[in-house]
Amino acid sequence: MRDGVIEVAPGRYRETFGRYYEDFSVGDVYEHRPGRTISEQDNTWFTLLTMNTHPLHFDHEFAAKTEFGKPLICSPLTVAIMTGQSVSDVSQKAVANLGWDNIKLPKPLFAGDTLYSESEVLEKRESEKRPTQGIVKIHTLGRNQHGDVVCSFDRKMLVWKRGHGPADG
Repeated sequence: MRDGVIEVAPGRYRETFGRYYEDFSVGDVYEHRPGRTISEQDNTWFTLLTMNTHPLHFDHEFAAKTEFGKPLICSPLTVAIMTGQSVSDVSQKAVANLGWDNIKLPKPLFAGDTLYSESEVLEKRESEKRPTQGIVKIHTLGRNQHGDVVCSFDRKMLVWKRGHGPADG
């Protein structure tokens, strides 16, 4: 394997993503790119999909009367996009997400803002019950295009060890 590509037959290559348990080192930081500019449509669709009926997310007249003056991006959408941005770096080879903790939303995100994320490896340990897997904990930080932190959370994942996952076959 070299730089995210493996040779599967002579002259034939397959792109690979993600890291095995062994590839994580505590303290490493992964910048997830590209960023994602969030549209009003994204926000409306997400509120409809999740049945979130708070008018602050889709009623311009209501939102104009709040301290924000305009609709806010629904916070679970922010978490979902940040999680998605991190998949190719940290959970493409995960067995399962084990949980999200310490979700913080210090500043609002609005339609037209671009969200950039990065993740730092906080902890890793071998699984006690699954010898072919390990547990990795990361802290993910989301910033808008101005560099303001708009969201952060911790996430734990169960990750395959090299040579044992379904992508290794």
